[in-house]
Amino acid sequence: MEYKKLNFKQLVANDIQKYAGFYGLRPNKTCDSVELESFIWKDYYNVRATIAMRDGKEVGLLWLMGDEDRPFAAMPLCKEEDLEYCFNLMVEYFNKELDLPLKIHLADEEGIKVLNLPEDKFIVRQEEDAKDYLYEGDKLRNLSGKKLHKKKNHYNNFLKTYGDRYEYRVLGCNPTDRDDVFKFLDKWREKKGEEVEKHLDPEVEGIHDILLHCTKLNIRMGAIYIDGEMEAFSIGSYNKLEDMAVIHIEKANPEINGLYQAINKEFLEHEFPTVSLVNREDDLGLEGLRRAKQSYYPVDYARKYYVEQKR
Repeated sequence: MEYKKLNFKQLVANDIQKYAGFYGLRPNKTCDSVELESFIWKDYYNVRATIAMRDGKEVGLLWLMGDEDRPFAAMPLCKEEDLEYCFNLMVEYFNKELDLPLKIHLADEEGIKVLNLPEDKFIVRQEEDAKDYLYEGDKLRNLSGKKLHKKKNHYNNFLKTYGDRYEYRVLGCNPTDRDDVFKFLDKWREKKGEEVEKHLDPEVEGIHDILLHCTKLNIRMGAIYIDGEMEAFSIGSYNKLEDMAVIHIEKANPEINGLYQAINKEFLEHEFPTVSLVNREDDLGLEGLRRAKQSYYPVDYARKYYVEQKR
């Protein structure tokens, strides 16, 4: 194929709506299948993007991440029939512009199957700690079944204790709701102390960015207030093709028994009352987070892969 120079630019809020049409063009059950995931981590991963052209038409969204010493890409967002073309554009860019072999992190399993990359030219291996947890929507909304009996008990205990003192609220893009989240985050982060996982501060920064630009983002937000004070909140978005909710953010006061079960259940009931599938993202390889996600009994995983060109 004839090489076409690609011009990547930093991902900013004003571009999200322009890029939105490239999401949901092919099957993909990972959290990266919705716009918000790209936006949350745009600064942490130095995310840049460009639109791929073919015969004068826009056919895909290409990604470049990392720094000058260790650049990598993500799987292109496009229709299945354009995936090989868009993938090869990235191969050419890495080989000719960067003089490096192409490396991709977090490639979705469906895309890997479509590409069917030859073993003599590419290394493909699963990134085990990066797989997303998938759950049945009805079971999470209702906490139904024997396996979730303990979760239902925690939720019921929360209702008994706070039933007349708590309120679920849909959050909007207004200064009052934004300030409530900022105030809650400050308290939540302070309780974590200094010895915490390295992702927490970038995540908090990403949440701040979401709230400052939420009118430009396709998201849903909700919170639980107790005695008029925000004690938990969640942010999610929707993958129409998969009829899947992606829960990007879920924070709660850990000192309130049953609150995590409450925000998990009520956020889905109010914001995603009919979705068949729920993606609660990965566990980052953290044992505590893994146990928490396993305790809700996922029905499947959205597996992700590392791809490296052999040169």
